[in-house]
Amino acid sequence: MKILMQLAIILFICLLGEVIAAVLPFPFPASVISMLLVLALLLWGPLKIYHIQKQADFLLDNMGFFFVPPTVAILGYLGYMEGKVAIILFICLVTVFTTFAVTSWTVSAMMKYETRRKERSRYANSGESE
Repeated sequence: MKILMQLAIILFICLLGEVIAAVLPFPFPASVISMLLVLALLLWGPLKIYHIQKQADFLLDNMGFFFVPPTVAILGYLGYMEGKVAIILFICLVTVFTTFAVTSWTVSAMMKYETRRKERSRYANSGESE
């Protein structure tokens, strides 16, 4: 029953994202809206990680299967991509290196943040013991 409830929560948030995307006067991906809704609900507290943990882990573990249908659909449009392979490869390379750079910057910033946080905690704890 717990698994069904977690799945229902995730599907409800996805449905809400679809509704919001349909109402917006400009095109915006419903999946992004849904992710922002999950983030907001987790930050504000009505949704806790344990409410969706098991189903979210399942979806992440099997994410590769969700890419099969779009990949097969793209194969149907190979004729339209003729003569544009160089542009597509260029875009792929730029986005890969941009993703690497942003990820490395984020990890570096988070490591510095954690180090400062631990130092402040250690300093606060050492001040209490004296």
